Amino acid sequence: MSDLSKPKSENIVWHAETVDRARRAEAMGSRGAVVWLTGLSGSGKSTIARRAEELLLARGVHAYVLDGDNVRFGLCRDLGFSPADRAENIRRVGEVAKLFADACVVVLTAFVSPYRADRDAVRAMLAPGSFFEALVDTPIELCEARDPKGLYGRARAGLIADFTGISAPYEAPLAPELRLPTADEDIDACAARVLQALAEAGVIS
Repeated sequence: MSDLSKPKSENIVWHAETVDRARRAEAMGSRGAVVWLTGLSGSGKSTIARRAEELLLARGVHAYVLDGDNVRFGLCRDLGFSPADRAENIRRVGEVAKLFADACVVVLTAFVSPYRADRDAVRAMLAPGSFFEALVDTPIELCEARDPKGLYGRARAGLIADFTGISAPYEAPLAPELRLPTADEDIDACAARVLQALAEAGVIS
């Protein structure tokens, strides 16, 4: 396997910026960050991300959602769900999220991202205080009861391989910045807690 930590080409040179992040933050009204929502399929990641995006935009904060399914129609359409493909999927999304954060946009990602090492690698890409790991903590029984895409039923029937929580592992965060228990709190409450965490960290005012 090739070393993805280094560019494949040697004939490139990093081009220094002339506008730094502080100037962009002043212009944008926020310093940008990545809120990384992780959890089982059906836990509520995308719904919380979309609601938080709406709340941020209502406050005049530039925000954008990167959704786990949506990126597989373009950026990651060549990837499957093997551990290696999952790692590359998260690496690519992490690089895109890093660009958003550097542009002083609050990017909300909604990805199962089952492996701690992959999420930690994204954290390491970003400046300190720019990465907020948010565990959407929903019991698998509730995720299965919701099953909005019919995936659990197909996985239980052996029709989907490498399905997180059924035939593939999920490694929950050990010390997430946020824990969002959707069995106990509704979507609005969870989204509000995302904004509260960003405000307390000084990402937004």
